[in-house]
Amino acid sequence: MPHSLTLEAFVQGFVRTQSEASAVRIDRLQRLGGGAVQENYALDLLIQGGAYAGLQSWVLRTDSPSSLAISLSRAEEFAVLKCAFNAGAKVPEPLWLHRDEGQLGKDFYLMRRVGGDASGRTLVRTERSPAQRAHLLGQLGASLAALHSVTPPQAGLAFLPAPAVNPALARVIEYRGLLDQMARPQPTLEWGLRWLELNAPQNSPVSLVHGDFRTGNYMVEGDTLTGVLDWEFAAWSASDEDIGWFCARCWRFGAFDKEAGGIGLTDDFLKGYEQVSKRIVDRSTLAYWRIMATLRWALIALLQAERHLSGEQNSLELALTGRMLPEIELDLVDEISAIEEERRHA
Repeated sequence: MPHSLTLEAFVQGFVRTQSEASAVRIDRLQRLGGGAVQENYALDLLIQGGAYAGLQSWVLRTDSPSSLAISLSRAEEFAVLKCAFNAGAKVPEPLWLHRDEGQLGKDFYLMRRVGGDASGRTLVRTERSPAQRAHLLGQLGASLAALHSVTPPQAGLAFLPAPAVNPALARVIEYRGLLDQMARPQPTLEWGLRWLELNAPQNSPVSLVHGDFRTGNYMVEGDTLTGVLDWEFAAWSASDEDIGWFCARCWRFGAFDKEAGGIGLTDDFLKGYEQVSKRIVDRSTLAYWRIMATLRWALIALLQAERHLSGEQNSLELALTGRMLPEIELDLVDEISAIEEERRHA
């Protein structure tokens, strides 16, 4: 860092300026666990003077040593978070963005810290009654519907590529391009992409999508949703893409009988969604988007492994993610085979 400037010292000055405080004391700036794509830090501070006077608990989000090409920048992610917050989605309140000009070597932004637990395995294993599960899923569905109320165009989101006429086929083209860049052939994934291409739904409603809306990326305190996290994959796409991702088998953390995020029933999730969106979700297309989610997760596993294998970022977590590929491919084959079997007996 230039002039031996530490992150803590820079953040202290940055907050003092942005909050118009007379003084700022940082009590904790600590790296948080999780976040395989970006880095998050817990920030506890005491602010004197200005609109934010008092004890504050925030999160600083910045770039990891390496990144995925398909993820947004921190500045873009901050803009999406502000848009989602203003639309009424349950997200941490975004505060300020720092655009780096050589001081630290990377951008960051600050947001309020929300309470609760985000561990996927903990959330799916927590003892809850059917009513409690339905209540949580209803909140998740309602928050996602609020996000999907944002439709193109949006001046503050001009950096997002314009939505395609058929978002399903646009994803097929995107993922085929990523596969073409791989050093080794991936025949199972190519087969899956061809199936998705031939079975793409038409006339899907397009909105702002989170892109990674799943158990493990939201915080829960008791049975209350406190905030949806990790917005680096947001895009204009089919609204049902987020629903399929949330319900995909790969994000149930072992609770495979609970189709909606490993938490409970899909109908409970969709009830909360439809009450806010005023749109009846076409259940017949959800299996398609679950398969799209499985294929996408396989691609992400490959890309994460490549970050490790290339030497860009030496990480056991990234390496182990790549080792999951055969299991994901088996899910893909099973899911497509099940649909084709149903068609044969229809």
